[in-house]
Amino acid sequence: MAVIITDICISCDACLDECPTESIVDNDENPTGEDIYYVNPETCTECIGDNDAPACADACPTEGCIQWDNRDSAANPVRDGKTAGEPCVED
Repeated sequence: MAVIITDICISCDACLDECPTESIVDNDENPTGEDIYYVNPETCTECIGDNDAPACADACPTEGCIQWDNRDSAANPVRDGKTAGEPCVED
């Protein structure tokens, strides 16, 4: 599992510098062509070993924007008890 940035992203850049694996790219570099930021599921580690929660979700000012994802290409571990589609951090 990895995290995913949803279409409610406001492109504020808050998450970009927070990612310890540099897995987040802005909308100009999004390989899907969508006009939102993108998390590379092959390199996203959900900040396991770095933070208690994904740093991008902690930094994001838009509640529910960054959610748990279960894309098949996610190559890294999943935090116990997390479900795809749920927000990573809830205020």
